[in-house]
Amino acid sequence: MSGPGVRRTTWAALRARRRALGRLAAWSAVEALPALLGGALVARAVDRGFLAGQFGTGLAWLAWLAAAVLVGAAASGRVYRSLGAVVEPFRDELAARVVWGALRDATRAGGRADSAAVARLTHQVEVVRDTFGGLLLVVRGFLFTAGAALLGLFSLAPPLAGAVATPLLVGLAVFAASLPAMVAHQRAQVNAGERLGRSAASALAGHRDVIACGAQERVVSDVDRRVTAQADAERTLARMAALRSLSLGVGGWLPVVVLVLAAPWLVRQGLSAGAVLGALVYVTTGLQPALHAVVQGVGGGGLRYAVTLGRILRTSPPPGPAPLPSAGPATDGDAGPATRDDAASSPLAAGPPTHTGPAGEAASGSTPPAVALRGLTFRYGPHARPVLTDLTLTVAAGEHVAVVGPSGAGKSTLAALVAGLVPPESGTVHLAGVPTAGTAPQELARLRVLLPQEAYVRTGSLGDNLRYLHPGVDDATVLAAVRTLGAGPLLSRLGGLDADLDPAALSAGERQLVAAVRAYLAPAPLVILDEATCHLDPTLEATVEHAFARRGGTLVVIAHRISSATRARRVVVFDGERPLVGTHDDLLVRSPVYRELVGHWEDVAPPARVPLGRA
Repeated sequence: MSGPGVRRTTWAALRARRRALGRLAAWSAVEALPALLGGALVARAVDRGFLAGQFGTGLAWLAWLAAAVLVGAAASGRVYRSLGAVVEPFRDELAARVVWGALRDATRAGGRADSAAVARLTHQVEVVRDTFGGLLLVVRGFLFTAGAALLGLFSLAPPLAGAVATPLLVGLAVFAASLPAMVAHQRAQVNAGERLGRSAASALAGHRDVIACGAQERVVSDVDRRVTAQADAERTLARMAALRSLSLGVGGWLPVVVLVLAAPWLVRQGLSAGAVLGALVYVTTGLQPALHAVVQGVGGGGLRYAVTLGRILRTSPPPGPAPLPSAGPATDGDAGPATRDDAASSPLAAGPPTHTGPAGEAASGSTPPAVALRGLTFRYGPHARPVLTDLTLTVAAGEHVAVVGPSGAGKSTLAALVAGLVPPESGTVHLAGVPTAGTAPQELARLRVLLPQEAYVRTGSLGDNLRYLHPGVDDATVLAAVRTLGAGPLLSRLGGLDADLDPAALSAGERQLVAAVRAYLAPAPLVILDEATCHLDPTLEATVEHAFARRGGTLVVIAHRISSATRARRVVVFDGERPLVGTHDDLLVRSPVYRELVGHWEDVAPPARVPLGRA
């Protein structure tokens, strides 16, 4: 029914909780007491009581049966308590495994976050928990209940036990033979659901770029195809229920038919009427419900358990040692978590940031460009419209560049390409002469820091958050950076560097301010602000950008206000398929898109400009 990994993991979970399983088995034996005594007590009530004219004796035997039922019911509560001691620790182990695997994949070199891990944690782990508990219930119920019923039948008449056991075994064999096909269809259903979740998540996350690329129909068609595939898998799985019905018919109802048809012959052979009725009680109240439970449980929950657990085991390796620094997370400013070891190992981390001056020239005169893009082309999908086409751009060390354009034009995509977070379809990206392709994340982190629009702030002290990318910096340097970026009032309100931060209690602007100070302190010579000050007021935004401009190094700003563009030395405007590069005044003449953006930003019509080459 399942692969070796599923069987091995299941047996390991059971062996690790042998004591809890022993208690479960003990209480299951007590719970099965009515199944063991039911038929025999009914036979005695009929033969020695009601048929013999002793009504009170018959009731007395039935009273013993009622007592057995009460004892079994009391044991059922203990069964569920023992079940929790087996199931809940197993669920916790799987959750830890999924979390560890997701973090490992997201933080290794070249790794990326996988939205399917959310499905594995929030849905698939719970499916395994529920089905594991259900399987334990139905399997131990079948073993104890069916075993007790067959033992009771054997005590009434050994031939009856054999006549009933034969079709029962045949029904189980039919069910077992159909399990491989059921597993295959269940696996297809789980995989189809996960592909649908990943496709829908990608479409929602990239909807702005989808619209910018004109790929709406293609994306809708892709999601629709995933929906259809999942529906087909669900229908196929539902049709497999016919095989379960066949197993139940052979193993559960055929013994009843055999007993009813053979009753006259059994009575002529000397079997009492009470014994025949008792045999029917054993079959209808013991064997048949137990078989029905195990077939439905294994055929439904068991298949989901095998396939879902197999999926978790394949995608989430067991927890192990933490990844080595060479496979550690990128310290991308606020793009995600970074380790102290990564930042501390940087050759620039031992002291203040070493940057080139505003003129973009190093003392040696041979400093490579801070950013060099050559023939850069990028599109989302092979059939999508290119976001960038054959873009060549050089940003000198120490230069301040702003990137502007309509929403969805690809500005954030350009920032991600420059930072090395996504690979281009063609062309190259070099940072300070180092190609982003094939460079480990921690090496890229020494060259650049990226601040996205949604700032990352973690639980901990304010000082730890500000030192996130440069753990060794002293308090005086941190406080100087706080004052330079206008974060002094926030520091005072929070209670100083040692104050504990609750990220949820900070506003979006306050989180951006914390992230800005963190990036200012980072050793990286290139800073990329991807609308990282959009939640700040214009005055504080100007303070932050002026601070980064005076910091030294290179500054690339994805602008959302005209003031950011006017402060930059050069502006890159997304005007059609090929961005235009120039100064603010130059682009007001050359680019209709830039003139329109300036008009919207200033909320007034931009002044008319005389085209170049005309009087």
